[in-house]
Amino acid sequence: MITKKQKQEIIKNLADKFSRRKTVVFFDYTGLTVNQFQELRRQLREKEMDCQVVKKTLVDLALKKANFKNIEAKELPGQLALVFGYQDEILPAKILYNFSKENESLKILTGLFNEKYLENEAVINLAKLPAREELLAKLVGCLRRPISDLSNTLQGNLRKLTFILKSCSV
Repeated sequence: MITKKQKQEIIKNLADKFSRRKTVVFFDYTGLTVNQFQELRRQLREKEMDCQVVKKTLVDLALKKANFKNIEAKELPGQLALVFGYQDEILPAKILYNFSKENESLKILTGLFNEKYLENEAVINLAKLPAREELLAKLVGCLRRPISDLSNTLQGNLRKLTFILKSCSV
């Protein structure tokens, strides 16, 4: 049994995590084996994310303490776990989504992205987006293409001019 002081400490730590995070994804882990859940936690730890299983009433109190009033954890189905992402907004959802494809027991419930509350469909849609690095590479490619085309055009004109000058000198 958890003492009242321990509960207050849990609420304080959760509220701190809610205020520091870029993303929180709420998911139901009912049906996952201990080994599956440990594997998920390992994947999240590698990417410097926290995964925490907490009673719904404590989550509600921590959300209120962190000034999030539009989510009520006690109304979410199943056994609740949270993933806190501190750097990349989409990566927690992406890891959970990919894990849920292999382990159908895991169900993404909802999420907080920056200051916005998202339903599970929106969280899943975000998870399907390409990675940040991939999007940046595509952007660089799009920016590089016109410059490369201009350079090739100018080089073609210089080649033609050189060819004309060589043929005139003979």
